Amino acid sequence: MSQPLLTLDFLDKAAAPEHAPGDAVHVSAATRTGRPRSLYIESYGCQMNFSDSEIVSSILYDEGFDLTEDLATADLVLLNTCSIREKAEQTVRMRLKQINSHKKRRPGMLVGVLGCMAERLKSKFLEEEKIVDLVVGPDAYRDLPLLISQVDGGQKGVNVLLSREETYADITPVRLNSNGVSAFISIMRGCDNMCSFCVVPFTRGRERSRDAHSILREASDLVAAGYKEVTLLGQNVDSYKWTSADGAEFVNFAQLLESVALINPALRVRFSTSHPKDITDEVLHTIARHENICKYIHLPAQSGNSRVLSLMNRTYDRPWYEDRVRKIREILGADCAISTDMIAGFCSETEAEHEDTKSLMEFVRYDMAYQFFYSERPGTLAARKLADDIPLETKKRRLQELIDLQQLHSAERNQRGVGQVHKVLVENFSKRSKEHLSGRNSQNQVVIFPKQNFVKGDYVDVLVHSSSASTLLGEAVA
Repeated sequence: MSQPLLTLDFLDKAAAPEHAPGDAVHVSAATRTGRPRSLYIESYGCQMNFSDSEIVSSILYDEGFDLTEDLATADLVLLNTCSIREKAEQTVRMRLKQINSHKKRRPGMLVGVLGCMAERLKSKFLEEEKIVDLVVGPDAYRDLPLLISQVDGGQKGVNVLLSREETYADITPVRLNSNGVSAFISIMRGCDNMCSFCVVPFTRGRERSRDAHSILREASDLVAAGYKEVTLLGQNVDSYKWTSADGAEFVNFAQLLESVALINPALRVRFSTSHPKDITDEVLHTIARHENICKYIHLPAQSGNSRVLSLMNRTYDRPWYEDRVRKIREILGADCAISTDMIAGFCSETEAEHEDTKSLMEFVRYDMAYQFFYSERPGTLAARKLADDIPLETKKRRLQELIDLQQLHSAERNQRGVGQVHKVLVENFSKRSKEHLSGRNSQNQVVIFPKQNFVKGDYVDVLVHSSSASTLLGEAVA
């Protein structure tokens, strides 16, 4: 059994970040104070990028930039980018063309590219995209004020140095466009897994875990500010390991997870992403002990065939993955939601191996899946050593088969919730009607119900009467 080694008695207000506890900064009228310059930022890709954008906004807010949601009037425009697939990079390049029209009207506008795409392309990006003034990698955000001053002086600004220490633990993020209910907390950075298809180890550097006390402080401050849910983020949260400088404290992910859950029983706790090789029974038992740790695990499989998994350098085989799924069902029950990532058409994948992926999906019955066809990324192990030899049309056809199968499974898993009462955290109005509210249950399923007198941030017991592949519909019960 894990032991929560951290408690809130460590909190020292003198050591707190500049923004006082409970004073989470939002993009709102309060952050548009009439300062001479304003920042507009867009994020692409994973949740970690969105979390990083909140760190960047905090750094620049403290440097005197107002935060704006109006691109046309911004003095500094930053795109926080993703390189996981070619399409993600194409999206950024198309967006830069659109931004160029604004820069032509306002020549003083500065444009910067942050994150994984900046790290992958480095100074080459300045040559390819003439509009860009700044190229900044994910470990160099503290250097943004200096780089901006260089651009003001007529130079280009570039810093893509990766770090073995940077975690931004002392920076209180600006909660960008927050609903005031849910927030991200980054617990670690980088990745030591060398999956052959993935650029993340090259664009985000080596794995390092954030000071556990700073994580608890941030979660506690969010509770004080009225937040009801946090998501602990990392490329591979299960490999979180932090040791204090004096060696007196050691905290693994199960212990951290429990410590966050104990901050307040009304604080829901989620986490992402888990790696099948690292998720432990200790983590699963920790989830089982705490009602406020959500019964939802994102467990990317990538393929259902052991040979393909070996080519992907995933360091587990199909039997190992199936065992982890069995343990999840055994410890957390059949209602625990599991989602995945799947890649169709990886190098040399045969039709039989594609069918193995479909059969794994049949075995697990995922609640949800992120599915893509293989996109070769320059510099990865696969790009250097394996032939991208599956025709595009075959990739697309296989992908569609996976999507179609997942639609059936998602609808089936949602149907299981019909006739049950779900504890729903209200996040906002329904997209279709201001007379209905939208929230999620512990399994991360979206639940829609009539608003009555409920408001954002309430926990509501909802009796579900119908479902689709993506949504549960119901009525609040007393």
